[in-house]
Amino acid sequence: MTSADRVAVLGTGLIGTSIAMAAERVGDAVRGFDTDAGALARATERSGLAPAATLEECVAGATVTVVSTPIPAVPEVVAEALRLAPDAIVTDVASVKSHVASEIRGVAGADDLARYVGGHPMGGSERSGPDHASASVVDGIVWALDEGAEPTALERVEAFVAKLGARPVRLDADRHDRLVAMVSHLPQVASTALMGLAAAEEAGEPELLLLAAGGFRDLTRLAASSPRLWSDILVANADAIGRAIALYVERLSRLREMVEAGDASEVERAFGEAKDARLSLAAKPQVKAGVAVLQVPVPDRPGVLAELTAAMSQAGVNIEDLQIVHSPEGGRGTVHLTVAADAAPDAERALRDRWFEPIRLA
Repeated sequence: MTSADRVAVLGTGLIGTSIAMAAERVGDAVRGFDTDAGALARATERSGLAPAATLEECVAGATVTVVSTPIPAVPEVVAEALRLAPDAIVTDVASVKSHVASEIRGVAGADDLARYVGGHPMGGSERSGPDHASASVVDGIVWALDEGAEPTALERVEAFVAKLGARPVRLDADRHDRLVAMVSHLPQVASTALMGLAAAEEAGEPELLLLAAGGFRDLTRLAASSPRLWSDILVANADAIGRAIALYVERLSRLREMVEAGDASEVERAFGEAKDARLSLAAKPQVKAGVAVLQVPVPDRPGVLAELTAAMSQAGVNIEDLQIVHSPEGGRGTVHLTVAADAAPDAERALRDRWFEPIRLA
């Protein structure tokens, strides 16, 4: 049985508060500190962590300290936490590792650095602040850890992360930044650019956003994220995100050329390759036979989602992924239900038995 930790959380936004809740769930004692007294008060109310009046009070006696401040503040806060809690392992949650680690090395004591492990939990949402925190934010997520950290400290943080219910993965800091630029930072850029384009075009076409359907809403969901947070992230990972944007522009240009040339077969091939890749992404590693996606129209009323998931439970069908698209007209919506391919027939039968009318998309 894993022993309890004394956890200090420095920065009580969405991720910090969610980590605090996950730590409390497994029996750890958690203190929190934030320079924003309002955020700390809301985090305390939501999570039950013990609020500290100062950073020093928060880290006193801690065995694990998690720094979850905005990126520009991470180096100084990590250095201060290392200095004030000489027995604690210190990690952070910044989504950029190489730049942050370099700045930490410039301000932290050389001896203290052996107790620092760079980290990045791959969880969260477009929402921010402690009001939207939940222990479930870390459930099953990949939690990247800098493989260049001192081995004993790295193993200690890995054990802590696993105890919270996440999956620790070791990565080189530069490689981490290159990969997240493509799969995390670029989607944010694309979503923001599309929403900005549509908003600008709406000035001359006021009905434009009125016609926005589920696809547009899905693609622009991330545009509701914190501007300050993403400004900090992109600036800190400028080289990697610049390369990712260039590759994306190149891909868009190739698609434009195919469309303008009227090359339907090449357009279809490009869409087919992307579809296959997306369906592969939707499957968990243990789902070997691939997945199926069922489109299920539903009325917008209380309890309908519970009925749908109950039908899957009674049929013994595990839900691999679920997305809900609300109709802009109101009154109805569409659920996209992803299940293992070999379970799709059972899922369809169970849904039809409950009056649903599923359509298999893939």
